[in-house]
Amino acid sequence: MIQRDGILEMTETPTQLTVLKARDFASDQDVRWCPGCGDYAILNQVRKVVAKIGATKENSVFVSGIGCSSRFPYYMDTYGMHSIHGRAPAFASGIKMANPELDVWVITGDGDSLSIGGNHLIHILRRNFNVKILMFNNRIYGLTKGQYSPTSEEGKRTKSSPMGAIDMPLSPLSVALAAESSFVARAVDVDKNLGSVIERVAMHEGSALVEIYQDCNIFNHGAYSYATDKDTKEDSVVRLEHGKPLIFGKDRDKGIWLDGNRKPRVVELGHGIKEEDLLIHDEHDESLAFLLSRMSHPEFPEPMGVFYQIKDKCYEDLLQEQVDSAIEAKGEPNLEALLNAGETFEVKA
Repeated sequence: MIQRDGILEMTETPTQLTVLKARDFASDQDVRWCPGCGDYAILNQVRKVVAKIGATKENSVFVSGIGCSSRFPYYMDTYGMHSIHGRAPAFASGIKMANPELDVWVITGDGDSLSIGGNHLIHILRRNFNVKILMFNNRIYGLTKGQYSPTSEEGKRTKSSPMGAIDMPLSPLSVALAAESSFVARAVDVDKNLGSVIERVAMHEGSALVEIYQDCNIFNHGAYSYATDKDTKEDSVVRLEHGKPLIFGKDRDKGIWLDGNRKPRVVELGHGIKEEDLLIHDEHDESLAFLLSRMSHPEFPEPMGVFYQIKDKCYEDLLQEQVDSAIEAKGEPNLEALLNAGETFEVKA
């Protein structure tokens, strides 16, 4: 709608006239992360995915908390909110309840979501809001200059742990699965499969968490070099494909096998072990997904891709069903009647 000579005229919106491309989702803000930060790669992939799936600017919302990753909403030419430390899931839940038609994304980090925000993260996942959560995990507090985080490895020496961290690190995917998230995945910031994983999460209906291994080249550079360097990654990563055996290695000659106690073992093919003997990935098996979430480098190759996905009713849909049932039973709501129901009193001057 535009105004000409004081008269309002209806016009078509830009999204009705053109198909948006990745560059159309770039805002006019200068992207200000450290040169070489893995956040740049994630930002580029998200822009490509939202364009590919036909998202619109007016129906997309990016919500963040506090941290380096939380600058993300400024760099997307969509609606967005830079909220409070750890509380992005609470804001996203409210936005989704108020307008279920919106595509709501949460951008967070390992410190933001697993420390002060741990409680909020658990509850948005268990409620199965149709919200997409991208967790940038660099195993460090970057914005506050290099303190150890909830995912930092034991023994990690930082400014806040000069003698080495003594905390047991959290596994984000194990937490998500325990919280009953209906979609759980992992990817690496510079890996070729990052875009396809983000596309899968974008198309999922329900709570979804993707852990993205992200390099902080200032305070924790090389934390995931085993999964990114061309000389090591194929022996350090196993790519998950639904219905296919867990095979890895430069020569595709290694695999994951379950022994008699259902414990995973790394085996070599051709030594009495055939492909059909290996563990077969099933995205709908929650127990298998949890087992995979416990496999970590260097004892195992780290799984990458979609660990788990199921279809279930979303919280906002169930809430609307309750509202509709209440209206059917009691009639249309009357706010004035509600405010004046029961005992009231009048304050006189």
